[in-house]
Amino acid sequence: MTGLADHLRRRIAAEGPLSVAEVMANALLHPRHGYYATRDPFGMAGDFVTAPEISQMFGELIGLWAAVAWRGMGAPDPVALVELGPGRGTLMADALRAARGIPDFRDALRIHLVEASPTLRRIQADRLAVAGDALAPIWHDGIASLPEMPVIVIANEFFDALPIVQLVRDGRIWRERRVAADPQTGRLLWTLTPGASPLAALLAPELRLGAPDGSLAELCPAGLTLARSLAERIVAAGGVLLAIDYGHAPSGTGDTLQAVKAHRPVEPLASLGDADLTAHVDFAALGRAVAEAGATSYGPIGQGVFLRRLGIEARAETLSRHAGPVQQAAIAAALARLIAPTEMGTLFKAVAWTPDGIPPPPGFEEPEA
Repeated sequence: MTGLADHLRRRIAAEGPLSVAEVMANALLHPRHGYYATRDPFGMAGDFVTAPEISQMFGELIGLWAAVAWRGMGAPDPVALVELGPGRGTLMADALRAARGIPDFRDALRIHLVEASPTLRRIQADRLAVAGDALAPIWHDGIASLPEMPVIVIANEFFDALPIVQLVRDGRIWRERRVAADPQTGRLLWTLTPGASPLAALLAPELRLGAPDGSLAELCPAGLTLARSLAERIVAAGGVLLAIDYGHAPSGTGDTLQAVKAHRPVEPLASLGDADLTAHVDFAALGRAVAEAGATSYGPIGQGVFLRRLGIEARAETLSRHAGPVQQAAIAAALARLIAPTEMGTLFKAVAWTPDGIPPPPGFEEPEA
C-alpha cells in the first residue's frame, strides 16, 4: 500500500467514503504523496510520453499556430502566452524557438505557466532558461492570478488530469460512485452513495434521461468551471485557447478512469500516488460551458487532421532533408505516432475557443471530414 492510500484510509475513517474527485486530486497533487508533486513522470524513463516529448515538430507547430492566431487577434502587444500544465516545458521551449522567426510576435510575448507541482516548476525553469530574461516565465497555481491582458492559452493533455466524479444509474436515479475502505483488510474499494446525487443535474439531458440502467457517466466539475472561466477571460480581454487531449464528443457513458505506471495500465485504486491517473475529456460538455460564457468553440478535430493542416508533413520532410538515415527513421516514426489513426491521430483531439464573431483560428477553418 502507498503512503497516499494510508492517508486516504484515515480520511475515509473520519469522513466516510470519498468522491472519485477527492481521490484523484490527492493522488495527483497531495504535497507529500501526490504523483505530480513528487516526480518527473514524463518520457521513456518515466510513466508516459506526451506529444511534445515525441518530437520537436509538435511544439514548433503550436508556436507558429499561436503567432498566426495572434495576428488574427489584431497583434496585441503585450500578449500573455499561457500554458496550462506545461510538463517539462518542452512544448513552450519548442514554441518559443519557432517564434524567433517572427520578431514582432516574440517581442510581444509575456510567458505565464500554470503549474501546481514544485518539482515540475524547477524542471520548466531549467528548460526555459535559454529563452533569456525578456521571456522569463511567471508561474501561477491557477488561472485567477493571470494578468488582465489579451491571452493565447495552450492546454496540451491538461483537462484529462482534472478530477472527475462518477455516477451510476440505478433505476430512476443516479448514485455517486465513491471510494471506501474494507474494514478488515483496509483495501480501498468502490461503493455507491445510498441516495440520488444532485450532480446528475449536470449530465447532458439525453444521458440523464435516456441512459440504460447500470450505466456509468462521468462529470468533470473542475473542467467545466475552468472552461467557463477561461472563456469569460477570452471574451473580456481578447484571446484564443487551444486544447489538445484525448476524449470523446458527443457526451457518452462508460468508465474511462485509468492509471498508467511505467507505460503500462495498472488498477487505479492499487497504485494511488505512484501512477498517473486520468480520464477521457468530454469535449461536448466543455463546449457547452464555453457557449454559456459567450464564446465560440471550434472542433473537436482529430490531432492528426489538425497537425496535417498546420503542415507537419512538410516540416518532417524539411528535418529529414538535413538528417542521416537513423535520424530520418526517427522523424518518420515520430510523425506516424503523432498523426496516424492507430496512434495519437484520432483518439487525441483539438479544440479552440475564441470570442464570438472572429474568424476561426488556424486549422479550424473547416470541420473534420
